[in-house]
Amino acid sequence: MCALSSNYFSLIHSISEKIESFGLESVVSDAKISMKKHVTIKNASDISLLIEHTLLRPEATTCDIKRLCCEAIQYKFHGVCVPPVYVEEANRNLKDTDCAVVTVVGFPFGTNLTVTKVEEARQVKLCGATEIDMVMRIGALKEGNYHAVYDDIRSVVEVDTSVPVKVIIENGLLDRAEKIAACLLAVKAGAAFVKTSTGFQTTGATAEDVALMRAVVGDRIQIKAAGGIRNFRMAYALINAGANRLGCSSSLSIVTEK
Repeated sequence: MCALSSNYFSLIHSISEKIESFGLESVVSDAKISMKKHVTIKNASDISLLIEHTLLRPEATTCDIKRLCCEAIQYKFHGVCVPPVYVEEANRNLKDTDCAVVTVVGFPFGTNLTVTKVEEARQVKLCGATEIDMVMRIGALKEGNYHAVYDDIRSVVEVDTSVPVKVIIENGLLDRAEKIAACLLAVKAGAAFVKTSTGFQTTGATAEDVALMRAVVGDRIQIKAAGGIRNFRMAYALINAGANRLGCSSSLSIVTEK
């Protein structure tokens, strides 16, 4: 686990007090995450259960999604993460398996209207999505409009409180204080996870960011690291820093690494 200085914890406390002063209600989601809490990682293949095998490229085809699902079954990944238009396809291919069908909402910029995100969440749930990764309102966070960020997340969470919502905070676009605020707002709005990044920015997941996120959220919610995870060493470092789940498009390279 990456060590954080006392300055970090002082900043977390200060921002937490600021957010509490807004009087935002704490939402408790019904979403429960079923996963092994104590996975012993001795080699690359042990990470499989923590990986969401991901394909979110705009040029992805139905054949690509079928292959992704077959690989998820073969390597015992936690699930697949696919674009909304392919949720039904993934659901068909993973029927009668334990693999989760994860999709994205407001992706990749988070600038959709909240009502649009809500309707998208409703539709992907009807198509068979079992987990939702949503991009928060990054601009609203940066200008200190915490109410807007909170309302946006809460609205998606309340579409179906049994479906885990992961809030993508896009760490590469935020300073330290903004990362802390984003995590605190996600917790308060009922998210099941905070997620490091979309993978569509120049900066992806880092162990330092994951350690900071863990210090902020504690055991209240979980952390998904995503973006630029290409080998076992990096995957292991992120888990060691506090990540519960990994979003990877290089999943096969990671789990077959010697």
